Amino acid sequence: MGALFNGDLEGGHFCTASVVRSGGRDLILTAAHCLSGGGDTDVVFVPGYRDGRAPYGVWRVVKTFVPGAWSDRADEDSDFAFAVVAANASMGGRELEDVVGANVFVFGRATGGSDVVVSGYPNVLDAAVSCTNRPTVHSRTQQRIECPDFTDGTSGSPWVDREGEVVGVLGGFEQGGSTDDVSYSAVLGDAAAALYREAARFGGSS
Repeated sequence: MGALFNGDLEGGHFCTASVVRSGGRDLILTAAHCLSGGGDTDVVFVPGYRDGRAPYGVWRVVKTFVPGAWSDRADEDSDFAFAVVAANASMGGRELEDVVGANVFVFGRATGGSDVVVSGYPNVLDAAVSCTNRPTVHSRTQQRIECPDFTDGTSGSPWVDREGEVVGVLGGFEQGGSTDDVSYSAVLGDAAAALYREAARFGGSS
């Protein structure tokens, strides 16, 4: 898990992302509203960011994958996105997953099957916050979780279950929630699975 920056660390972090397992070993997951421009970007991913330091390097995003339903109409049920990062010369040319590992991206999980850990970067802090709780159903297509102090910047935070599976990503309803203490995620279903497969096919070719 890490922070997303525009260009470099000087500009401040604006969202959170996490590494998900893929054949290319170079894929991150975040909220669609964090990458709404689509295409190539100036965004960089800094895993393990803390106090202005990048202990595992700065990774350049080379391609983003945002659902068409989000691009067309900001559909809250499609507020998830993937991005491919380039291999990092400062890390010996290795791929991201080889340096920091990855969680498994899953879809079709029933909401509230187990507690999850939600971790992200409030944009007013230079360290991550974390919370463990059990998601509940907000609607057929949205899930919610009560976690304190998840302010702006935590969008894109992964919801990781006890098996190390990502079962949600902070976003969705009200782009993640209108208060700091209740957050949301779209239910990850067939559309998320299709987008993941598209992004994973691109990965490894960058």
